[in-house]
Amino acid sequence: MVAKRGQGGHQSSITKLVVIAASAGGIDALKQVLSGLPADLAAAILVVQHLKADRKTRLHEYLTGTSPFQTYLASDGISLEEGVVYVALPGKHIHIENGHIVLSSEEPMNYVRPSADVLFASAAESFGGNVIGIVLSGTGRDGTRGCQEIKAKGGMTIAQNEATSRYFGMPKAAIDAEVIDYVLPVQEIAGKIMEILKIDD
Repeated sequence: MVAKRGQGGHQSSITKLVVIAASAGGIDALKQVLSGLPADLAAAILVVQHLKADRKTRLHEYLTGTSPFQTYLASDGISLEEGVVYVALPGKHIHIENGHIVLSSEEPMNYVRPSADVLFASAAESFGGNVIGIVLSGTGRDGTRGCQEIKAKGGMTIAQNEATSRYFGMPKAAIDAEVIDYVLPVQEIAGKIMEILKIDD
């Protein structure tokens, strides 16, 4: 059986990651960011959207229909591919190890599981400075510690600005902690990602 793109178990060859944290009010922001990126983006994209553990998510189907990317629910052990979006499962932390996704049921961090902090820290550990961390609309502090880890490894960080955030708690926490490189309106975030990755329009 041939594995579908984005679901294979072969060795990953990607070198760059875009990791995104979103919570309350973040789905529309996420759609805007992804829809502004090219389908052949030279990076894998991983998304943590806070949902209750017992809630079945169809976010991957929604994003596939509203963005240029094929989007999958993250599965344990699959290898990352460029130009593919992976959405964290409700109730499972998502880690990156050797270019592969690892899911776990460890204790919640910042009262949430999946936690952006867990994803961001593991992405920074695995990919060093080749990570872009993004914090979109949401409440709480998830993503702040992860952005600190990304910056410590030489990566770049972006937060959605207050004017375009439905809930500014998560972006504000990261901004106030001084771990954000760019504070931008949501409609400008895709362009900044492309600039960092040195992609021409």
